[in-house]
Amino acid sequence: MSAIVGFYGRDGQPVDRADLERMTESLAHRGPDGAGVWHIGPVGLGHRMLWTTPESLHEQLPLTGKKGDLVITADARIDNRDELITALGLAQWSHGEITDSELILRAYEQWGEDSPKRLLGDFAFAIWDERRQALFCARDHCGVKPFYYYQSARALIFASEIKALLSTREVPRRLNPVRVADYLAGIFEDRTSTLYRDILRLPAGHSMTVRGRESRVQPYCWLDPSREIRLRSDDEYADAFRDQFTDAVRCRLRSAFPVGSLLSGGLDSSSIVGAARRVLAEDGRRLHTFSAIFPGLPASDLPKIDERPFMEAVLAMSGLTPHYVHADRLSPLSELDRVFWHEDEAFLAPNLYMHWALYRAAHQQSVRTLLDGVDGDTTVSHGLDYLSELAGAGRVRTLGREVMALASRHHASPRRILWQFGLEPLVPEPLRQVWRTVRKRTGPSWGRNTAINPVFARRVGLTERARGLREQEHTSARTARDGHWRGLTSPLLPYALEVGDKAAAAFSLEPRYPFFDRRLMEFCLALPPEQKLHQGWTRVVMRRAMDQILPDAVRWRVGKADLSPNFKRRLWDRDRDLLDDVIVNDPQVIEDYVDVSALRDAYRRYASQPMAEDDALTVYSAVTLALWLRRTGLAA
Repeated sequence: MSAIVGFYGRDGQPVDRADLERMTESLAHRGPDGAGVWHIGPVGLGHRMLWTTPESLHEQLPLTGKKGDLVITADARIDNRDELITALGLAQWSHGEITDSELILRAYEQWGEDSPKRLLGDFAFAIWDERRQALFCARDHCGVKPFYYYQSARALIFASEIKALLSTREVPRRLNPVRVADYLAGIFEDRTSTLYRDILRLPAGHSMTVRGRESRVQPYCWLDPSREIRLRSDDEYADAFRDQFTDAVRCRLRSAFPVGSLLSGGLDSSSIVGAARRVLAEDGRRLHTFSAIFPGLPASDLPKIDERPFMEAVLAMSGLTPHYVHADRLSPLSELDRVFWHEDEAFLAPNLYMHWALYRAAHQQSVRTLLDGVDGDTTVSHGLDYLSELAGAGRVRTLGREVMALASRHHASPRRILWQFGLEPLVPEPLRQVWRTVRKRTGPSWGRNTAINPVFARRVGLTERARGLREQEHTSARTARDGHWRGLTSPLLPYALEVGDKAAAAFSLEPRYPFFDRRLMEFCLALPPEQKLHQGWTRVVMRRAMDQILPDAVRWRVGKADLSPNFKRRLWDRDRDLLDDVIVNDPQVIEDYVDVSALRDAYRRYASQPMAEDDALTVYSAVTLALWLRRTGLAA
């Protein structure tokens, strides 16, 4: 993790070096190991360095190319270094001398605007092309690295965080009411907007070219939903998955500092720990693990949330140094001023407080690289869309076997599984829309948050936005691969990564996500559906592949933890003064956006029944927004 900033004056006026330096300095927390700025005429680039990889120790940015006509600033880790070094004719160089930013620059020299397609890893970068008089920017396929920008007729300004943009005199500080509505309704489908009307996000998997007063944002395709992999046996599929997964973990262990991994005891994080400890053992290194535990919760909550038996099974393996965070002692709204400063926006992330504490624990162990198993479910896929594919193809016997096996493993109703995953997706959309209307004729059209001010909702068109998005959501996948592709391209993923990135930056950490390796994602998408769901086992190819890497108790576990009991109890036990301050005493700052009477009703229900999830989230989102608005002083 590092920081990038840049300024492109479309009117030809020279860049203000003081502005550039102020932007760069505002992101010092992202890069404590060095700073640099470069500018010429109307163009300026800045950088803050966080050393993580061995090559980064001698990397200096912004970097000017050998011919002097290209300059780059980058927050990047490139994983296919050997492949690029060979393709770019750099094999005569010592590989350790070639930095990741230099590889990106050479790739741009060779392939121009197609270069992001050739890069594997996590990156956000900008290149000034003096010959073309153009600024070229790109962001990695999942959006692990953030990229925010502002543009007007006079300038385009970009940065790794919003606060750098707001440090300039150019960028207005205006609230985006549509984004406020989306935030309250839990809508994440907008891939570009922020809570600031004039500040945008470059979407994941997109590049942007700016030349004079013209700018073009375009996707570079990276997932092919038509590709299929066909091997001869289950063992071959498992071996191929193991190879892909181990490579994804190995390339994310490239670090000049101690490496850690989050460990929940779930299949995803445990698989990463199991593979990583093996790779590190080749060089005699150990892996730090960081886990949240909840010993202070009531015994009635522990079956849902306590994964210690699974953690302990993993930690019994060699090469691991465990660390624990007592998450039951934490507050969801603790250190909120500091969190807001880093996040720059109100955030809908109920478990962020736990990640904040885990990141702090990693920082205390001098860890700079932290592996995270987030969303392995989506990458590998549970394969439940396979049931509608079987139903549509008339494969009744196979469908029946899978439904009964799933019901048995998950102690669920076979009829419900058959309807929800097998038959309902095949019902024509007009009929399903009528059924949804009848079934949900009470309550707001935008979802579960009953406290959104209806006048505000009408003003920003929330009903229409929610209806359109819901129609997209309910246009069900007809095949397992279609459903898998939709999950992998969900806009919720970049949003979650952006929130996590800024929290990690507070502790000079670079989170790395093996399940978001592009090669692994492409491989899993191309697998046949029976490698994702078989005999009631979801993600079956991964379970088979982790033989000898994970204890069987973890490898074949069925359920996963529900972290909501700790959130709901601790929000009530530890943050009640903040809740009262906003909801009872002074809700004025949010009354344009929230129906205060409805919010107070939700609060009363939550007070009488703290484990009611919908009310807890309604209260949390409203209070978080109110406290952020107070801090920023923004008004619509």
